[in-house]
Amino acid sequence: MVRSLRLASILLAGACALALPAAVQAQDAATVRAAETLRDSALKSNVALDFVTQVTTRFGARPAGSPAEQAAAAWSAEYLKSLGFQNVHIQEFPLVGWERGEESATLLGAHPQNLVVAALGHSIPTPAGGVEGEVVRFHTFEELQAVPDGSLAGKIVYIDAGQLIPMQDGSGYGPLTRIRGAGPAEAAKKGALAFVMRSVGSDMHRMPHTGTTRYIDGKVPLPGFALSGPDASQLSRLIDMGQTPRLRLTSTARVYETVSQNVIADVPGRTRPQEVIVLGSHLDSWDLGTGAIDDAAGGAITIAAAKAIMEHGAPARTVRVILFGSEEVAQPTNTGNGGGAYLRSLSPEQLRNHVFTGESDFGADRVYALGLPVGAQGSDFAKAASRVLYPIGVLPLADPETSGGADIGPIVQAGVPVFRLNQDGTRYFDLHHTADDTLDKIDPAQMSQNVAAWTALVWLAADSDVDFRAMRPAQPTRP
Repeated sequence: MVRSLRLASILLAGACALALPAAVQAQDAATVRAAETLRDSALKSNVALDFVTQVTTRFGARPAGSPAEQAAAAWSAEYLKSLGFQNVHIQEFPLVGWERGEESATLLGAHPQNLVVAALGHSIPTPAGGVEGEVVRFHTFEELQAVPDGSLAGKIVYIDAGQLIPMQDGSGYGPLTRIRGAGPAEAAKKGALAFVMRSVGSDMHRMPHTGTTRYIDGKVPLPGFALSGPDASQLSRLIDMGQTPRLRLTSTARVYETVSQNVIADVPGRTRPQEVIVLGSHLDSWDLGTGAIDDAAGGAITIAAAKAIMEHGAPARTVRVILFGSEEVAQPTNTGNGGGAYLRSLSPEQLRNHVFTGESDFGADRVYALGLPVGAQGSDFAKAASRVLYPIGVLPLADPETSGGADIGPIVQAGVPVFRLNQDGTRYFDLHHTADDTLDKIDPAQMSQNVAAWTALVWLAADSDVDFRAMRPAQPTRP
């Protein structure tokens, strides 16, 4: 998740957030009062903590397409029915699954050292016995691109782009994920045996951060690994001392044909049920931890918000919760992701009736800012939202939201207006994609503030007649 937040814009917008009486009159006063009531009651809800606790405890890690992900989806559908959601169903789609198997890295020489690595998602296995070669270090992806094709035959490419710098908005993540996604293919072009990178994390624990690499022309060309921060520093120090390290790398990873699925559930609208607001998150996780912050927490937050709205009484529009499948992994084709599968299931008319969407996929720490669609800045809706969210520390952004996230990305690209409730990601990349992504890392109070923000904002949108598409005429495109 990559954002660029301007502090000056946030503070300027926040200074105006309480001066709203005339503007709020334009937004139905009863809807605003209900949003404030819902906000306060949601702070006391235990639905989110219950869901994330049960999913992570019952099923543990939920790799895309695995029996655990499939079982978690079936259980979640029953859980949503028990809460009173309507039209609950599972939407299945084909997937190439991936299993990690066993992996190792050994620094060879007079004094061999075992290093801690994690194979990158969908990386191919090494030959039996592993691969062995001299390490050639690069500091950037561009440095690797610059060397001649075929010039690294028999070598192991190692990119050490430095430790991720923790930022509230997580904006340091995107440039490093480019290395993870494209690095193995670029290393293969240069003739390398394998690809290694400093894992994409802001911590210095011996817990490497995994994540997916990309398919190129339907295949992943060579084995790729993330090296834990302390071990990356160790390897780089040896190179700085003038040594030419040799590594032996092994992996028994494999791919297999399977299915993933979306879990879909509605709070039907009272007067305009055909108009749909989608709240997204994803149910799959990486295999190293139990996927608490990434992303059982997101499902927990959106379910709890929709449940609070349901208990208050149905809003005018339908609120739809989707627990997407297969968010974490790349695929040989563009069909194996939950967001794309959902878009393909919609008729043109159904797509036009999707009026608003947002995604929770950045942990469970507090929401600090609200981004609204293009054209909504300064609108009566924005001013009403500021009034309702300011008391729990959520400030409006001057810049519009345009992307949303990986799962809702396909419907956003097809023209659905998008919002973002920006969460504090300062510690997110200490845990993300590691064995440390577990339930105990969730702060219940901060999660409750998340639920309150989602509940209040979604109610304002769902119980209104605000036409976000009219603020920015949609230009639908379909895959």
